[in-house]
Amino acid sequence: MLYVDGQILLFIQEHVRNTVCDVFFKGITHLGDAGIFWILLTIVLLCFRQTRKAGIYSACALAASLIVNNLILKNLVGRIRPYELVEGLQCIVPPAYDASFPSGHTGASFASAVSICRQIPKKYAVFFIVLASLIALSRLYVGIHYPTDVLGGLVTGIGIGLFVNVVGDRINGLKKA
Repeated sequence: MLYVDGQILLFIQEHVRNTVCDVFFKGITHLGDAGIFWILLTIVLLCFRQTRKAGIYSACALAASLIVNNLILKNLVGRIRPYELVEGLQCIVPPAYDASFPSGHTGASFASAVSICRQIPKKYAVFFIVLASLIALSRLYVGIHYPTDVLGGLVTGIGIGLFVNVVGDRINGLKKA
């Protein structure tokens, strides 16, 4: 699997990367640095009564993603970054110093986006899912994650987002009863 992961990254580097996409995907990937976009979005959502529930769900999802992905899974798996192992792969963003699996950017993005999707109008929800997807793809484009790292972050992020919705809705249901 490591070989296939590496070949996908080399394909992206050889056949997809270009000057315009470099600028675009570097910008997109930095939106996920330390979860900054999602944290700021959460703060904005918390400021308004009609979006506060979405903000609370997002805050819970971001905290859970940090714990599951960055504190537990990255330390358990300890996967080395692809630019350190794949011959010829060049990472076009500053190197990361933590483990590669799962992608924390992807996990946080999908955890936050999925957690708020049922709480906001669909036209906004689509934007956040598209943005989370672009952040995930950017991690491959810039060469900092293997495809399976991003897939792992996608799975944990969606799972966490759905879990937060289920638990949050049950707690809200108990409060109303």
